[in-house]
Amino acid sequence: MSTRLNAAQPYALGLFRIVIGLLFAVHGAASLFGVLGGAAGTHGGTIATGTWPGWYAAAIQLVAGALVLLGLGTRGAALIASGSMAFAYFDVHQQAAFWPIQNGGELSVLFCWTFFLLIFTGSGAFGLDRVVASRRVASPESGERAREPIAA
Repeated sequence: MSTRLNAAQPYALGLFRIVIGLLFAVHGAASLFGVLGGAAGTHGGTIATGTWPGWYAAAIQLVAGALVLLGLGTRGAALIASGSMAFAYFDVHQQAAFWPIQNGGELSVLFCWTFFLLIFTGSGAFGLDRVVASRRVASPESGERAREPIAA
């Protein structure tokens, strides 16, 4: 049983990354463009352009979420996304109460730790990181040796 589960791990991780990236990007799109119900607390509206920190958080959510969804630059995008969610929790939510269940910060904490995990695991299967890495190995620049990717 463990052998089968271990063999499926890159695929499960790839699907996990796709779902998390999509959910994160949708949050950003809702806040920036007013789609899917709009930004929280605006009754279908958007966050005013350039508003700190909401508009910048939404831009990070949209871009980092899309990159994670595609599996392109997954580790870097996950680092930025994780940091933005840690900032959101400590700057916005923790002022109301200590525990996430009390201050409404569960989603920020879950996204923060989820992206933190993706920093270390990489994109898994189905990611464009693997396509880029395999092209680098398959067609090295003239005069360079083919390099195996350490992790995709």
